[in-house]
Amino acid sequence: MVDNLTPEQRSLTMSRIRGRDTKVELAVRRALHRRGHRYRVNVPWLAGKPDVVFTKARLVIFIDGDFWHGWRFEQWSHKLATYWREKIAGNKARDQRSEATLKSQGWSVMRLWEHDVKENLERSVLRIERRLARLRCISARQRLARASNKPP
Repeated sequence: MVDNLTPEQRSLTMSRIRGRDTKVELAVRRALHRRGHRYRVNVPWLAGKPDVVFTKARLVIFIDGDFWHGWRFEQWSHKLATYWREKIAGNKARDQRSEATLKSQGWSVMRLWEHDVKENLERSVLRIERRLARLRCISARQRLARASNKPP
């Protein structure tokens, strides 16, 4: 498949694609903030530079665009030019490496897809809150267990 844009048009189009603070990310962050949650954004010292990070609960959240991160990629990859097929396959591989690294470091990883957030923001935020509650409960139990094992 040949690109139907001139190099200048393609450059302009690509320059407008945001790597952070997308509409979907902002919607999730605003909803979390309204509910009283505080978090870090695009933490550079974590693998994959997660979109939202709850440091105390050790939860990282990636909010992935359907195209760029290849949602159901196998179903539509054949329609793409080789360049784009390789680009998105590379993005997917990088996402898997980042997730494996974070999990090996003891982080819990969540991925939200763009279409899910757009379809039902409330459900996406509730998923995050349930995971946070579970992780905070586990963390509290671990602190209690450590405290009870200490000598007086």
